[in-house]
Amino acid sequence: MNDKRILVVGIGDDGARGLSSHVLERVYNASVLYGGERQLGFFPDFAGERRVIRSPLRETLAEIEADAAHRTVAVLASGDPLFFGIGRTLVRKLGPDSVEIIPHLSSVQLAFARAGESWQDAKVISLHGKPMLGLAQQLHGAPVAALLTDDVNTPSAIARYLQRFAMTEYHAFVAEHLGSPEERSGWYTLEQLVDAEFAPLNVVILKQRPDAQVPVFTLGMDDSAFSQRRPDRGLITKREVRVLSLSDLKLKPGGVLWDIGACTGSVSIEAILSTPGLQVFAVEKNEGDLENLRENQVKFRTDFVAIHAKAPEGLDTFPDPDAVFIGGSGGELVELLTVCAERLRKDGRIVVNAATIETLYEAQQTLLRLGFTVSVTLVQTARSKPILHLTRFEGMNPVYLVTAWRSVTEEEPANDR
Repeated sequence: MNDKRILVVGIGDDGARGLSSHVLERVYNASVLYGGERQLGFFPDFAGERRVIRSPLRETLAEIEADAAHRTVAVLASGDPLFFGIGRTLVRKLGPDSVEIIPHLSSVQLAFARAGESWQDAKVISLHGKPMLGLAQQLHGAPVAALLTDDVNTPSAIARYLQRFAMTEYHAFVAEHLGSPEERSGWYTLEQLVDAEFAPLNVVILKQRPDAQVPVFTLGMDDSAFSQRRPDRGLITKREVRVLSLSDLKLKPGGVLWDIGACTGSVSIEAILSTPGLQVFAVEKNEGDLENLRENQVKFRTDFVAIHAKAPEGLDTFPDPDAVFIGGSGGELVELLTVCAERLRKDGRIVVNAATIETLYEAQQTLLRLGFTVSVTLVQTARSKPILHLTRFEGMNPVYLVTAWRSVTEEEPANDR
């Protein structure tokens, strides 16, 4: 016997007609029916109470839980309720023993069916109710992707975004009002998509063209690959130092990195490319360097927050970090480290690049005073350079990596490099 208190039913644009007679009977036998206004409109003759799911969702969830304690409850959801739907939230809050899910075809399934494309390897990204920030790195390298849109992140807005990041290897399939009499779908170039208008209910499929040349990015990219200030080339965290700094930061997928004194953005960019879902917030005081950073964002397809400010100004607008990289402090190192220490999340790390012994001393002493364990590594490398038919080595300026952490259980290996 099924004793689950809440029935969650997926429904398509064809409304009640798309449900089996058994499912319809169970919906009509419920005492309370929840759903969006559009879904509830498919059941005008429902005899019980009809309630609209509202935002914030927690209030509606509390009502559903209270109703289910003494009445039968049915909840209508679009497509598959466990696919970016209310089903997952209800199961997480009330437990799988209390919620029964009856899925419908999801909009993504239907869109790929209309396009005649398989989708087992597709990357699915929801832009519904979210900013488009970070989409470039999520999409990069994906042969096929499906995007769930809303009235802000429309197909035309997506096309403009892709063009801004030079991701022109894609063409797009847009499917509107799937399953309804108003259904419409078709393929578009990004140029065609920019000025096209679509119904609010749509799914966008992006597919790489067979002749597409997609750039490949690897860890430790050449310094020359990044746009830099001219004529003062060289104001960049060098490749060798960059890789070691990223290693010491111990970045977490989905975590938050602050890049202070970001300059060209090389550390932010490599951090994003090497760590899935990483959120980066960068600060740079020099306008010219910030311009180069934005050029590098496009070149390396990394969309992150970068502001023009002299830290610690601007840091109050950022979420608390899991990791902080300080490539330049503008003479405010003590104040800056104090702010970072206050905001750093549990088990977080701070890495400071110091080019002088004065900065090394100030960073080490300040971090020790703030209660951190501190490790210092001197990085001194040389690169080969031709001289006639021979090869010599040209030394690079030494850099001190000052790494700090608070975890009492973690021991820094003496020889970890």
